[in-house]
Amino acid sequence: MKISARNVLSGTVTAIKKGPVSALVTIRIAPKVELTATITADALKELKLKKGKPACAVIKASSVLVGVE
Repeated sequence: MKISARNVLSGTVTAIKKGPVSALVTIRIAPKVELTATITADALKELKLKKGKPACAVIKASSVLVGVE
C-alpha cells in the first residue's frame, strides 16, 4: 500500500459495531492501546474486515478530532 499520509498504525481488529449506514471499527495498535474509526457499511464489506484480522489505521491531521470529558 502506497499512500501520502505519514501516520499509518498497524494493528488487529478487536471489535466491529455495524449500523445501517456506517460501522465502528476498533483496532488494537499496541497493548492496552486501541483506536476506533467510523467507516461506511460499504467500506466494511469491501475491506472484508473481521475481528482478529490485521488492519491499518491511516490518520490525516485534517481529519482528527480531539475532545475531553
